[in-house]
Amino acid sequence: MRGEEYKYLSNRLLIVGCAGTVLGAGLMILLSMASVALDGALWGWVIAGGAGFALILWIVVVWIVKPYYRMEKSCRLFLEGYITNNLFGSGETYLTPASRLMEERLQRMLDSSELLKLNKRQAQYLALQNQINPHFLYNTLESIRSEALIAGLTEVSDMTEALAGFFRYTISKVENLVSVEEELQNCQTYFKIQQYRFGERVQLIIECDKEEREEIYHCRLPKLTMQPILENSIIHGTECKVGVGHLKIRLERTGTRLLIRISDDGVGMDEKTLANMNESLQKSARIMSNEESETKGGIALINVNNRIHLLFGEEYGLHVYSMPGVGTDVEISLPAVTSDREIANKEALG
Repeated sequence: MRGEEYKYLSNRLLIVGCAGTVLGAGLMILLSMASVALDGALWGWVIAGGAGFALILWIVVVWIVKPYYRMEKSCRLFLEGYITNNLFGSGETYLTPASRLMEERLQRMLDSSELLKLNKRQAQYLALQNQINPHFLYNTLESIRSEALIAGLTEVSDMTEALAGFFRYTISKVENLVSVEEELQNCQTYFKIQQYRFGERVQLIIECDKEEREEIYHCRLPKLTMQPILENSIIHGTECKVGVGHLKIRLERTGTRLLIRISDDGVGMDEKTLANMNESLQKSARIMSNEESETKGGIALINVNNRIHLLFGEEYGLHVYSMPGVGTDVEISLPAVTSDREIANKEALG
C-alpha cells in the first residue's frame, strides 16, 4: 500500500512541499550563518543546500507539474467529446483518491453495455411517447382514404395510404433491425410523400448490381438508417437549389462490408461545415447528439451514426463528402450480415 500513496498528486505535493519547506528554512539559516561567520565549510553546506533545492524543483516539474498537465489535456479532450481511458490520471498517477474513484465510476457509466441499456430505455420511452395511440392514427388515416376514394380524390387517397404506411414502419419496434429491402421500401414510401409536395422537382434513382441484389437486399441494418439521410438530402440539398434535384441511393458489397451511398446534386456545403460534420461523426458513439441537432434534421445523422456504432462497432458508420454547388454524398459503412445472430452487440436487440 505504501507505493499506492505516491500515485496521487495531492500526496506528492504534500511530501515535496514539506521537504521544500524544511530544506528552504535550513538553507536560509545556513546562509545567514555563513554570511556572518565567513566560514568556508558553511558556504559548502549552503551550496549543497542550493543543489538540493534545485533537485526539489526538478522533482516538482517531473513528479507533479507534467502529470498534472497530462490530466488537464485528458479533461479537455473529454470536454470536446473524446473518450480517454484515463480521465483524471495516466494509470500511474491520479489527482486525489476521490478523483480515482470518480474516474472508475465514470468509466463504468460510459461502458457500452451500460450505455446500451440506457439508450434502450430512452428509445422505449420515446416510442411510447410518439405512439400515443397508433391504432387511432391508422384508423383515422384509413377513414380519410376511404372518404377520398368515395369522392374520387385518387391523389389524396394515395397520399394518405403512403403516409399511413410510413407511420406504421416508423413507429413500430424502433429498436429492431430490418432488411435492406424493407428500408428501401420505406425510403420509396417517404419519397412518394415528398413528390406530392415537390412534384417533378425531385427524382430518385436506386442502383444495385443485379448479380448482388438478392444478397444485398437480405442484409440487416438498423431501422431508419437510410430515410433520415434521404430526408436531409431533400431538405438541405435539393430543396434549396433551382431546377430539378436528383437523388441517388447506391448499394454495393465489398468483402465483408455493405456500402450505401446516398447522393444529391443540391447546394452542397463549404469546407468548414463539412469538416465540422465529419468531426462530429468521428467522435465516440458514447457522446450523444444534443437536442438542437435532433430538431434541425429530424433524426439527425449523428443519431444514425451512433446507433451503427453501438450495434456494430466504431469501425462502421457515416462519412460525408460535399462540394459547394455540386452536391453531397453520405456514405454508410456497415457489416454485410444477413442474420441478427451475427451482430457484434446483441444486447442492443433485446
